[in-house]
Amino acid sequence: MIISRNPYTGEEISKHQELSDTEIENCIQNAHTRFHLWKQTSFAERSNLMMKAAKELKDNSQEYAEAITKEMGKPITQAIAEIEKCAWVCEYYAENAATQLKDETIKTDAKKSYVSHEPLGVVLAVMPWNYPFWQVFRFAAPALMAGNVAILKHASNVMISAGNIQKVFEKAGFPKDCFQNLIVGSKKVENIIRNKRVKAVTLTGSGPAGSSVASIAGEEIKKSVLELGGSNALVIFKDANITKSVKTCVQARFQNTGQSCIAGKRLLLHKDIAEEFLDEFTKQVRELKSGDPMDKETFIGVMAKETLAEDLEDQVKDSVKKGAKIILGGKRDGAYFEPTILTEVKKGMPVFDEETFGPVISITEFKNDEEAIELVNSSNFGLGVSIFTEDENFAIKMVPKFEDGAVFVNELVKSDPRLPFGGTKISGYGRELSHHGIKEFINRKTVYFNKY
Repeated sequence: MIISRNPYTGEEISKHQELSDTEIENCIQNAHTRFHLWKQTSFAERSNLMMKAAKELKDNSQEYAEAITKEMGKPITQAIAEIEKCAWVCEYYAENAATQLKDETIKTDAKKSYVSHEPLGVVLAVMPWNYPFWQVFRFAAPALMAGNVAILKHASNVMISAGNIQKVFEKAGFPKDCFQNLIVGSKKVENIIRNKRVKAVTLTGSGPAGSSVASIAGEEIKKSVLELGGSNALVIFKDANITKSVKTCVQARFQNTGQSCIAGKRLLLHKDIAEEFLDEFTKQVRELKSGDPMDKETFIGVMAKETLAEDLEDQVKDSVKKGAKIILGGKRDGAYFEPTILTEVKKGMPVFDEETFGPVISITEFKNDEEAIELVNSSNFGLGVSIFTEDENFAIKMVPKFEDGAVFVNELVKSDPRLPFGGTKISGYGRELSHHGIKEFINRKTVYFNKY
């Protein structure tokens, strides 16, 4: 039995009976059967259904958002924004998939030669709790539009949301078994990946989970895409607009109560502006409203589980023992962790070296551009970096020096349906979103007509 609790109240809110091995096998077989019909549908048919899914999300955003908030504590206004973003990704692929996957003509000595883009089949998605709708939809929308079918293994604490996602596709009119939510725990994942009808797997989650899934998929010679953790740097150069940069950095770190792989977790300040920036940053963080996630005024809610808050507390305490200074916050109350700022942070401290998945930010000063680059690239993670400067030419020269999957200038790192999203190093491989993402789970088929 999978049990979910409201992290704010501690109340048990749902129980879900885990599927048996026989039931899982039947679900996969049904998906496989549906695939052979679904792949024959036109882009126009798929687009029509995907637009209906977007409408369903918009029409019932409050209902779906409230389930997110109750299950994992996301402040309600941010949960509604998540649902609206899912509608956007559905609309984007409904409008663009046909063009993105059209045959690509290549001139050779053949009478005719081109590349066609054909779906793979049943794709397994292993998804996390922190953005329980968005993480799924940014996979599902392109996968379904490409002609694949999807099966979902969602995080155990967001099974209501997982069921709601399946409901969205059903209410939109997608044929039965195009998208299925499998009520299973982590121990069932290996056998699902190894099932011969499952052709590929995508995972968003922790490094250990990604390593395990990639290993199993590798043994089976199956395609995998991994979007793992991050420890993004926010780099404030001495010519940055401090007023605007502070506002962006507060949002970058503390939205979703800091529980985001792409959050800016390491704030790197040029020594010449460090004091001024930190004073204003601390003032704005102190003003963030904490409280009931169902309150529209709340910006900082509880963390999704008390154990996660305990882990974060250990990282902070260990860093303080190694010399970091707490200038704001630092206290935990159950699943709630105060917005926390640590200064004098150096490499070798957990809050610098590890991913801090909660409302904690580390502050490190740098003297020059070379030191800033070294601090950014010294991380084992490579999801994204934000740099803040008023000199566009300087920013352009800096971009190639960072090893991350994304560089955002004067903006927080964020995912956008129109742009590829993914990381380097232990942040994973492959890309989601844009035309790059929709082509991850297709067969690029070479077609060649000889001249007789």
